[in-house]
Amino acid sequence: MDLLQSLIELDKELLLFLNSFNNGYWDNFFWMFTSKEVWVPLYLTLAYVIFKNHGLRGLVTVVFIGLVIVLCDQISTNVFKHGFERLRPSRDEDLKYLVHLINGKRGGMYGFVSSHSTNSFGLALFTSLLFRNKTYSLFIFLWAAVNAYSRIYMGVHYPGDIIGGMLLGLILGRIVYGIYLRVIPRFVVISHHNKRLLKAGIAESFGKDYRLIFFSIIIMTGTLLMAAKVMLKITG
Repeated sequence: MDLLQSLIELDKELLLFLNSFNNGYWDNFFWMFTSKEVWVPLYLTLAYVIFKNHGLRGLVTVVFIGLVIVLCDQISTNVFKHGFERLRPSRDEDLKYLVHLINGKRGGMYGFVSSHSTNSFGLALFTSLLFRNKTYSLFIFLWAAVNAYSRIYMGVHYPGDIIGGMLLGLILGRIVYGIYLRVIPRFVVISHHNKRLLKAGIAESFGKDYRLIFFSIIIMTGTLLMAAKVMLKITG
């Protein structure tokens, strides 16, 4: 019990330390970055790459990606948040006036685990296993990490919430991918299938089209960085 309390106190101290690094520019950036709607172009690009290479059969892959996101979102919320009922720092009486919030946004009542972190890392792992490319994996996991960190910056999650969400997302992403490997050979020709290593020849069928996805991440992030600067000039 003493160890658990020590970890909780460490979690709070780490939150206040990380959350203290803020300014108007990054407030604008993370406010936009954390919005799900902003990343619609990324999701559309992902769908485009899949359908371009597999036609209507790509619908199976898209359905499984959707399954990853739904499971991550529902389990992180209904099982963990409502199960542990750990107050967000923005709702905790001892911390809610100490953390830096953006536009007064406090989020829901409970925060363990972070759904943003769970969803981001679940999607990152599933698609990295799908495309099997180091550059793509680097970009998508970096995107997931920034997306998860934004919740600390905004003062609505503890670092422990983020780490817990990351682990849950990775576990769910891998489980769903394992099921996907059993289903996809019925729809797409597999040139190489190694269940033990969870490798599938389907990765070869995408060629270099995966680059469109991480290029979209670069473009969207760059756009947000410029937009944050414009917003700072307007509001400043």
